[in-house]
Amino acid sequence: MMATSSTKPPKLVVGLNHFNHHHHQRFPFSSNYKEISFLIVTRKPSTSSITSSHHHYNTSFRPLLIHASTDGSGSTVDVDDDATSQPPSSSFSFSSEIEGVVEKSLQSSKDGYVPLFVRMLGLDNDPLDREQAIVALWKYSLGGKQCIDMIMKFPGCVNLTVNLLRSDSSSTCEAAAGLLRTISAVNVYRDSVAQSGAVEGITALLHRSSLTAEVKEQSICTLWNLSVDEKLRIQITNSELLPALIKFLDNEEMKIKEAAGGVLANLALSHSNHKIMVEAGVISKLAKVLKDDAEGSKVIRKVAKNALLKLAKDDFYRILVIEEGLILVPLVGADAYKSFRPVSHSWPSFPDGTELQRSSSTPSRYGASELLLGLNIQGKNFDLEEAKMNAIVGRTQQQFLARIGAIEVEEGRKPQLETSTNQQYTLLPWIDGVARLVIILGLEDVSAISRAALSIADASINEHMRTSFAVAGAIKYLVQLLNHHNENVKLAACHALERLSVSNGVCNMIESEGAGYALVNALKCKEMPENLMEKTVNILARILDPGKEMKSKFYDGPVNGSAKSLHATSIVDGKTDDVKESATTREYVLDSGVISRFIEIMKTSPSLQRQAASVLEYIATIEASMDELIAADIESGLNAVFDSRFVRDMEKDTDTQQLELRALEAGIAISAASRLLTKLLDIEQYRHSIKSTRLKQKLRKVLMSNIPLHSKDWVAACLIKLESAVGSQLDPENLINKDITLYETIPRLVEQIRTSFSPEAQEAAVIELNAIISTGVVDFTRAVADKGGIFPLVKMIEKGSRKAVEVSLAILFNLSMDNENHSAMIAAGAVPALRRIVLSQGPQWMLALRLLRTLPTQ
Repeated sequence: MMATSSTKPPKLVVGLNHFNHHHHQRFPFSSNYKEISFLIVTRKPSTSSITSSHHHYNTSFRPLLIHASTDGSGSTVDVDDDATSQPPSSSFSFSSEIEGVVEKSLQSSKDGYVPLFVRMLGLDNDPLDREQAIVALWKYSLGGKQCIDMIMKFPGCVNLTVNLLRSDSSSTCEAAAGLLRTISAVNVYRDSVAQSGAVEGITALLHRSSLTAEVKEQSICTLWNLSVDEKLRIQITNSELLPALIKFLDNEEMKIKEAAGGVLANLALSHSNHKIMVEAGVISKLAKVLKDDAEGSKVIRKVAKNALLKLAKDDFYRILVIEEGLILVPLVGADAYKSFRPVSHSWPSFPDGTELQRSSSTPSRYGASELLLGLNIQGKNFDLEEAKMNAIVGRTQQQFLARIGAIEVEEGRKPQLETSTNQQYTLLPWIDGVARLVIILGLEDVSAISRAALSIADASINEHMRTSFAVAGAIKYLVQLLNHHNENVKLAACHALERLSVSNGVCNMIESEGAGYALVNALKCKEMPENLMEKTVNILARILDPGKEMKSKFYDGPVNGSAKSLHATSIVDGKTDDVKESATTREYVLDSGVISRFIEIMKTSPSLQRQAASVLEYIATIEASMDELIAADIESGLNAVFDSRFVRDMEKDTDTQQLELRALEAGIAISAASRLLTKLLDIEQYRHSIKSTRLKQKLRKVLMSNIPLHSKDWVAACLIKLESAVGSQLDPENLINKDITLYETIPRLVEQIRTSFSPEAQEAAVIELNAIISTGVVDFTRAVADKGGIFPLVKMIEKGSRKAVEVSLAILFNLSMDNENHSAMIAAGAVPALRRIVLSQGPQWMLALRLLRTLPTQ
């Protein structure tokens, strides 16, 4: 049809639709079309064209056809650990020649098409016209930055576009979100999009009950662009968008998952967002994406990995990541693996060293046959535990990758330079991660070894992970590294062994590998750094733990009862005898130089004092060592612990939080030293050599200090043992027992009455406390009140058993003899409780009445 002529300029309606000439019906423009046509049409003046749902047009075509080519590569902006990411570029792209045609055509027009499109976005226009205009602007914006600059010459365009996000039409919402996406991709316009309320508009849009995948994709990709700005990251995180974004990670459409993951990866770049993200459950979702989509989209894997790596920089959140089955593995560079030399071509073998039978006489060049055998180990009829099978599978996979030079080649990219991987990490499933870290321990690169050892320490968060590293062969390498010439490597290896030794079974393996000699030998060096000394003493304390044998009897060990077999597999070639190894370790620590060194350590920090006392407690169980202990002046070490800085200056520190921390540290060390002294007092040779009076004075002062109550238990027991073993010469009034009662027994009983959930335990504590009060010592009743005993005693007369009520009334009556306690008793609610007992005429009503008469009446 030809356009009708008129002296009045026709109203222009611009459409980007394939026009159906038979039915005169408009079809939504699809982003898959490769041709965009600018059509100028005039609306018929008849009213029927306004009221009808099908609009009829006279069309006049202008010779302006813009061809767009689709890019099927889906190229993306690479995301690294320290940079923001942006969504993939649109599938539409314009050549520079076509951009020039577009701009020239617009400039040649009197008003230009873009101003018309922007005016058609006005709220007073027909919704269908607004839809055609926004679609036209979106497709035009895909022409590049020059086209976006042309659109942004009209400031109101962005606000009108955000308003269209409220439309009921899916194509309108898609085009509006798409235009916001292209505009926000340009850095200089990102603030304009944000200030127009785009985040709020997209939030409302994404919370609709039904949306097409295209609308979701364009909306989330807009957020992906906006989240590059740190201020907007915080706004997005604190809005209702975060739960929705996490939910989109389960979407079936890969592009939506990629966009949601990209936004979350950018949000994780701001440390202030981490707590909110973790509490919303982002770690488990991202970990699931990373593990389940192993063969899926590279984009979603990349953004999920980047987000988790950022969150894992926090120590606590790193534990949550590891609990999801992922391990942080350092990227050490491809050059570091050149020193990798697999033993016997890394033919798969059992954890005890027994090799599997070879099917060929000559191994394959790159270990392919070994890989296949290692991967199919689970299909064979081998009587292996799951941990050992996983160790074989992980080892064969990682060694194969190392042989072919692909161990750090991800997604077809070239190996990164060592300078760029110096402090970078990747995330691997735990089977591969454990095997990779063990391989790195066997390399020559010092930096790579130390980083791998530290990663092993970080990953050893539970029995499962510690057992996995032990079965994979990490213990042997770590023990060897204790003698490394580099201090950083020794420190990292010692740190890893310290974390691994928490497990009783793994600790046995560490001992069997000969770690005792290396640790004792290193401890003799007086110039050892304090942090290395602390870790060394910790490992020795666990190896020589006096209660270790008892733990091994009652400790169930890892899943499937693998503790016993784990210890058995630590025996190299079946030649190491546990009893002999234990005796050898004992000989190392019985050296007089080593004993003197431990006594010196007892004069240092509280953390070292605790572990040194634990090792000396083991030595004290050997009667033959008593001469060395006395000669090394062990009493001076004990005095140093009991006369700690905290006990001396306990009244000077006014910082409550710091005071509590120091009290806890000092209490642990004092408790360990008290156990050691109690053990030493069993030996007559030592009892005759000590200065008991000095030790009693120090222990009594410790008992009066503010160390935790549970630490005072051992101090009180030690004082009683010291008095009974040596005799009392300067305590005619039995002051030691009085001090123990005041500073240990009464506080413990009051705490038991207050916190115990057992009525029987509360009743027993009340009876014991009444027996102490009945001795008539005024200091005892004052101690009950000072320790806050009035309130729990009042509760006992309200809810306790008959016997507990009777005894509690007797204690409160004794406390009421001191007028200073009256206000506390009234505040605790004693008056109404006593009145109820009196009115009930129960067995205790006379005692309750006597107590009520002593209190001031209101």
